[in-house]
Parts: sequence; C-alpha cells; structure tokens
Amino acid sequence: MAISIPLRRLSRSFSAIASNPLRVCVVGSGPAGFYTAEKVLKKHERAEVDIIDRLPTPFGLVRSGVAPDHPETKIVTNQFSRVVQNEHCSFFGNVSLGSSISLSELRDIYDVVVLAYGAESDRVLGIPREELKGIYSAREFVWWYNGHPDCSKLDPDLKSTDTAVVLGLGNVALDVARVLLRPTMELTSTDIASHAVAALEESCIRKVYLVGRRGPVQAACTAKELREVLGIQDLYVHIDEADLVKTPADEEELKNNRIHRRVYELLSRAASSGVASGSGRRELHFVFFRKPERFLESEDQGGHVAGVRFEKTIVREELESGKQIAVGTGQFEDIECGLVLKSIGYKSVPVDGLPFDHQKGMVPNVGGRVLSDASGDEMQFEKGLYVCGWLKRGPTGIIATNLYCAEETVASITEDVEKGLFTRTSSSQQKPGREGLLQLLDSRDIRFFPFGAWEKIDQEETRRGLLKSKSREKLTEWLELLNIASA
Repeated sequence: MAISIPLRRLSRSFSAIASNPLRVCVVGSGPAGFYTAEKVLKKHERAEVDIIDRLPTPFGLVRSGVAPDHPETKIVTNQFSRVVQNEHCSFFGNVSLGSSISLSELRDIYDVVVLAYGAESDRVLGIPREELKGIYSAREFVWWYNGHPDCSKLDPDLKSTDTAVVLGLGNVALDVARVLLRPTMELTSTDIASHAVAALEESCIRKVYLVGRRGPVQAACTAKELREVLGIQDLYVHIDEADLVKTPADEEELKNNRIHRRVYELLSRAASSGVASGSGRRELHFVFFRKPERFLESEDQGGHVAGVRFEKTIVREELESGKQIAVGTGQFEDIECGLVLKSIGYKSVPVDGLPFDHQKGMVPNVGGRVLSDASGDEMQFEKGLYVCGWLKRGPTGIIATNLYCAEETVASITEDVEKGLFTRTSSSQQKPGREGLLQLLDSRDIRFFPFGAWEKIDQEETRRGLLKSKSREKLTEWLELLNIASA
C-alpha cells in the first residue's frame, strides 16, 4: 500500500538508499522489460536488475512477433543487449513465473518486482464452432512462422484450400495476410523459420479476405503496414467502393486522427486503381461492416472449417463512450474458406497473487503501481509491485510505445524510493535479490540460462543462416535450444 514518510525521516532514508542497492526483478525480456531495466539502471546507479524469462531466448515479441521481412525493426535488440551487458544487470532464461518461482517468492527476494511478461494468450470470439480445425489465432500463426518453440508443431494446412479469412484489420492481421500472399522467394533470405518457408512454398492460398466489423475509417492498422501489403507484386486488391462512403461522424473522426486519415486515403486509392484480377493471380479482399456469427463445418472433412457466416453491420455512435461501434443488421452472408486466422487481440494471463481485471485483460494500476484496492476513499497499492507493457495498458501500441510506458513505471518506482518505501535500517532487513534467486533455483534444481547462453544460440543461428544465405536460421525446438545453450 502507499506509505507517506515524515520529513524528519527523509535524511536517514536517503543515506540508507545510498549504501544499500535497490534490488529489482523484471519479469519478461521483451521491449517493456528491457526498457524498464534500462531506465532503472540509468536512474539508480546502485540498482541491481535481474531479468527473468520463461524462454532461453530474450527479446520477446521482437524475436517472435515482428514479421521476418521487417529486419529494421529488430535492430533494437542491439540496444537491449547493451543493457544486459551492464555489470549491474543479469538475464535468467528458462525461469518461469508460476512454475519455477511464485510471485510471492519474488516479492520476498526483491525490493521491486516489475511484471512485463506481456500477453501470451488470445481473446476468443465465443461463437459456434470456434473449435473447428483450420481455425487459429493470428498469434499462433505468427509464432509458427517466427520459430517460437511453443508453436513449431502448429503445421497449418495451406494446401487443401485456396482461400483464407483473416478476422481483424490491425497490423498483425496485415502481417499474416502479407506472409500468405507475398512471393515466398522474397522471404527466404529473412529469419523466417524453415518449416514455414517449406509450407509457404507448397501453399495453395491465392485469396485472402481481411474482414472488419466496422468501416475503413475505423481500420486499426497503420499506413506503413497497409502500404506494404498493397505493394505486393502482381496482387489484385478488391475494395467495395460503397464501403468507402463516409458519414458525417466519419468525417469528424478523420479530421481528428491523422493516422486514420492516411489509412483511409490509401484504401480509397487502392479501390480506384482499376487493376483487374487474372488467372492464377493472388487476391486480397478488404471486407468491411461484417462481424463473424458462426463458423461453418465442412461436409467433406468432418471437424474442419469450410467457411464463416458474417452478419452485416452498420456503425453507430455509442452514447456513453462517444465511439463508433458496430451494430448487427440481421442480414447474413457466408465466405467459403479452409483457413481462418483470428486477429482479434492478444490476452494477458494472470498469476497467483496478482490483482487482475479479467474483462480488460490487464492488471489494475496507476502509473504502473499495482492497485490492490480502489474501493475506498484512498487507493491502496501493492508495495514494491509494478507493471509495464501490455500487462499495464493492454495489447496496444508499437515497440516504441513501451519506451514511454517504461518511463512512467520507473518514475513511479523512483517516487516510491524517494519516499523511503524500500529503506532498510539494518543489514538483516535487506532483501537478498540475485543471491536469493540463485539459492532458490539451485534448491529446486532449476537450470537457468544466462545471457551468455543466449549468445551461443545467437552464434549458432547466425552460422546456420550463413549456410542458407539467410540472416539467421532460427532454432525452433525446445530441446535443441536448451542443448545449444548448455554447450
């Protein structure tokens, strides 16, 4: 909970802070975790920061989420590597919060615990037949082509159908559509997983539908991502020009949002380009004002998806929020397909002892401080517990968004340090930090992998990549990753 420190105690607090290091544990080694570690180390010279991650490989979504044909976005890993090479920072890979160590144990060991482990699950639609084969979350598909060890065996069937439906119009939706439609030879020199290249080379997918509940004005993608998918070589793009008709509310929304205005302009230009479809040509169809009502099962392949039934929608302004929301009209239409990718949002997963808002899929917090109780006149906080990244704000934003998110969380930590929340008046009261973590892991016979183990993986992936004229050949199996890291 929040604690106020009388002025007469401040001088003693600051002298104690100067002599005792601030022991910090960051859970999660993605952008939010690394930016947090970097900001803590810059702000607090005597801080000791340990970053733990359930994978032996660091960098989170930079490694497993960024599209393989976006190498420029991955350069940020060089900055993150410099952070962990600081003598006051350590990486503990293969340490899982919840199974290797509990949150309460971490809080006993460290002064400060920052949870930045992101969102490793998915929202569900909750409509009939969502369990059919051939239906995947976009996260699973992205992890599959990016070589994440949890999804290396996904094996989506790209040969039994020529049509895929992607639900959603955000950047992730555009990423998966681009990977499905882009000529495979343009991906072979990237760090895309070899099993994905093999499947894409044999893919029969020639038509992708990108489907959104609302209209083009509300499309959640950025202009950069849209421009890339529209620029695919020899691609036929279809957009119904009737969907581009704007209402007065749309005009107002575009006037106030530069990103949406640019996206709308690109879609309008694509709709009027007049490029005709041709035999064997790959096609991208933007479908607006449709929400999925149910999945359709194949009559020939029992248990497999054969299409999606959509309800047509109109957009109306919601009185409470002022946002434009999709409202069903009672009219339906079907789109036949053999592959569905649901890009409707990632979802964070709570751990024992963590306050969690299941409806929003995030941890209740103020400025990164975890709220334990907000029901009374004064908000109560969990002492020493903070959040950053998607756990803090929900699964939104780009990599750089985490930089500002981390700055806010670290500012809250700094305020609490200056209030004396972590002051120890005697050596016996000091938290053990890294030494305590090492002792606990050793007592449970848990093998952790330091940053040097990741460097072995990195070197091996780079070596294998050179043999195939790729930037790197990712190791995609748990056992192989652990073996190389242990060598």
